[in-house]
Amino acid sequence: MDYKDTLLLPTTNFSMRGNLVQNEPIRYASWDEKKIYEKMKANRKDAPSFTLHDGPPYANGNIHIGHALNKVLKDVIVKHNYFNGKSVRFTPGWDCHGLPIEQQVEKKLGGKQKKELLETSEVRKLCREHAAKFVDIQKGEFKQLGILADWEKPYVTMDFKFEANIYRTLCSVAKKGLLIERSKPVFWSWAERTALAEAEVEYEDKESHSIFIAFELSDEAKASLGITGKAAPIIWTTTPWTIPANTGISLNPSEEYVLTTDGYIVAKELHALSKEQGLFAGDVAQTFKATAFENLNAINPLNGRASRIVLGEHVLIDNGTGCVHTAPGHGEDDYRVGLIYDLEVVMPVDETGCFDETVVGLGLIPNAEEFVGKHIFKSNDALIELMGDAVLKVSKFTHSYPHCWRSHTPLIFRATRQWFISVD
Repeated sequence: MDYKDTLLLPTTNFSMRGNLVQNEPIRYASWDEKKIYEKMKANRKDAPSFTLHDGPPYANGNIHIGHALNKVLKDVIVKHNYFNGKSVRFTPGWDCHGLPIEQQVEKKLGGKQKKELLETSEVRKLCREHAAKFVDIQKGEFKQLGILADWEKPYVTMDFKFEANIYRTLCSVAKKGLLIERSKPVFWSWAERTALAEAEVEYEDKESHSIFIAFELSDEAKASLGITGKAAPIIWTTTPWTIPANTGISLNPSEEYVLTTDGYIVAKELHALSKEQGLFAGDVAQTFKATAFENLNAINPLNGRASRIVLGEHVLIDNGTGCVHTAPGHGEDDYRVGLIYDLEVVMPVDETGCFDETVVGLGLIPNAEEFVGKHIFKSNDALIELMGDAVLKVSKFTHSYPHCWRSHTPLIFRATRQWFISVD
């Protein structure tokens, strides 16, 4: 018996093979030609609306699998809402500003040095041309994925109308007094001379210093606490080059702190560990709540500048001394606690990772002229030497450290002047 004769299959004109490579482009071209997206809008004219706001890709090259995943998922969501009776809107966009586009132009020119020979206006013109080219290329590639959207009227951030609307909005924000300029630390690649987003940071091993430094309390602080004689909170840091920018010492507000018989201050919980590490030999002489130290001053042993004692929840008691070196220009936690206490944001490091004239103007380092133009990583040993006996212990260790994904050089936290909209 021939079993195929027993199968009740429908008779259709469907081809045995999909031949998608040939057929899909024809189908998608047909959708474009028949303006299917416009028909979808017209079909649901008075229905409840669904708008998908497109986070734009950079117009800096051909699409890749990430773009495909992004746009296909959005297309599925839009079509799902359409077939559920919604009036759909999907306006695609492109980001035409920033480093990814400039880097592609730089490659075409033959490197950073050749780019820097050109006027800024010429570089911008080349970037605009590059972006316009890839807006068209990516648009065609997205259509080849069968994405339905308002391809005829996308939003493109380099559109002068788009830029003008941003400017108008910014003006209205400024008129309400909500525009604030602050110095905020960001991941900074001194090799590439640019800020990096979290996604551009890679972690590699790096050898760093481990250094404990005593900051003597001011005479007024000692008097306030009823202390006579030596009294110095001990801070721990892995970045001696940030000590010139120190403006505070953070304590954990929930902890108690002890003064030792030989004049050092650490968290009570870490007294035994600190003593074991050889930072001091003394026993507990007095115990204080952290709040007793709030807003008192210690003295930076490198430059004699005041270092205000503040309280911060970010201070952990699992290592170090419980007294955290705070330089709001060089760290996220430092910046946040600095905002609360209005600590000065000192930034003596230029875009190439070298100390600038600020070290001279603010007197941040003795013999500061010798440090101007010197790379921060090459300054650590000299800075340690300048602090003399205030440095209680120095060692080195290897740890996982943020690096630039392009140059594979260690990153730094560096404050840059930025504008913020005060949404709080």
